[in-house]
Amino acid sequence: MDALKPISIESVPCKICGNTSPLYGVVDFNRNCEIANGVRLPLCGTAIYYRRCDGCGFLFTDAFDHWNDEQFRSNIYNDSYCIVDPEYAAQRPNSNAEAVVRLWGNHKADTRVLDYGGGNDVLCEVLRTNGFPVAITYDPMVPKFSQRPKEKFELVTCFETLEHLPDPMLGIAQMIGCVADPGVILFTTLVQPPDFGTQRLNWWYVGPRNGHISLFSREALVTAWSRHDYRVISFNDNVHLAFRTLPSFLSKLQR
Repeated sequence: MDALKPISIESVPCKICGNTSPLYGVVDFNRNCEIANGVRLPLCGTAIYYRRCDGCGFLFTDAFDHWNDEQFRSNIYNDSYCIVDPEYAAQRPNSNAEAVVRLWGNHKADTRVLDYGGGNDVLCEVLRTNGFPVAITYDPMVPKFSQRPKEKFELVTCFETLEHLPDPMLGIAQMIGCVADPGVILFTTLVQPPDFGTQRLNWWYVGPRNGHISLFSREALVTAWSRHDYRVISFNDNVHLAFRTLPSFLSKLQR
């Protein structure tokens, strides 16, 4: 494995709100999100330390902050990634695409879509097949789709990506830079449960082998988007909508 950032026992500023973020706990690098389904990789002996913000509750590790895209591809998003995320290749993008078709189907002719962190283009392929005029995948971890487009989109999707970003505020800024006005960002990331203080790093979503390195509390999520004057509506603990100006057909959500 490539070298990690040396650990410091000192608090560091939160990546979301800037408050103090002391060390919170440590797990083995091979801890993954499929443990509950029987995927228990052998311990590799590489300790990944997480920090938690005293202010907004954001949980993160800075162990990989100096890695470039190629290092992430080599160490995390490699040929073994499917073991710890078996839904990545087909099941999740197909399911998410069906949801977008269902929600935007009546407005698809007027909706250009960017799938931020979209992996293998399966989601966008389904959207194009279903009549969306433009559906483009951007993912810096996939060389074929690593060129971020310069145009604006009425809908930016971002499924199971925010938790993977070593610099989530940069990722949010990039997404916002791609949104037309009016326009929305439909995204998923699981927020910390009410009993997170009891579960701590035993929470199943803590998985450095999956690349889960930025884990939001609900307060941290709202704070991150509000820094860009964006509102967030959460449909549940995992599905969220961020916007500055809603399209008219979604205006009822503001109520």
